[in-house]
Amino acid sequence: MQSTTLSPGLVVRNLPAALQLSDYKLIAFDMDSTLINIECIDEIADAVGRKAEVAAITEAAMRGEITDFKDSLRRRLALLKGVTLANLHAVKTERLRLNPGALELVAACKKAGLKVLLVSGGFTYFAEHVCALLDIDFMRSNKLHIEAGALTGTLEQQAWGEICDGAEKRRTLLEVASLLNISPAQCIAMGDGANDLPMMGAAGLSVAYHAKPAVREQAQVAINEGGLDRLLEVLKA
Repeated sequence: MQSTTLSPGLVVRNLPAALQLSDYKLIAFDMDSTLINIECIDEIADAVGRKAEVAAITEAAMRGEITDFKDSLRRRLALLKGVTLANLHAVKTERLRLNPGALELVAACKKAGLKVLLVSGGFTYFAEHVCALLDIDFMRSNKLHIEAGALTGTLEQQAWGEICDGAEKRRTLLEVASLLNISPAQCIAMGDGANDLPMMGAAGLSVAYHAKPAVREQAQVAINEGGLDRLLEVLKA
């Protein structure tokens, strides 16, 4: 696929000229390492001294070396049994930060008339916080099962299912598009890991943000340096 480097750290592949942000109606974001600066599950694991073990599984899953995301997530969750709500709160308040350009890009999208979706293989505890910070319209993520103020090492069943993996991310993008009465071609999907590829493949525009090599290679836009708002160098607001 032919690619053009517009400026350092920004690669674009086979896009029509003069695209406008307003050509799209929905933008879907992954959360961990895309909208925010951390992988929440790794930071939770740090609270119980298991970060290295959990992070190794996370990294392998994001690179696509572990192809069953659900299995990899269950393995990591089991290691988190006993983590307290106080530990989760500390991660949220002390470690979680929006990535550069997140506020600016979301604001530009909303001004251009797009709806915003957060769809994550991470956790609702953090996703709700991020949605509030960015005034996000739709959200889907995994819900940690908590008893007596501590994690049980499992997830809660939700109306749509238990685990938001790559297939569920794609299904959610298409579901929200249908709800808005728009086509997938009018959607943008932005992520960094292998489990983002299904929704990126379904969207009209796929964007990789500081992503794993396999994701960068398949995305139409790859932001390898700088903030999320570098997408506005490609799509004029």
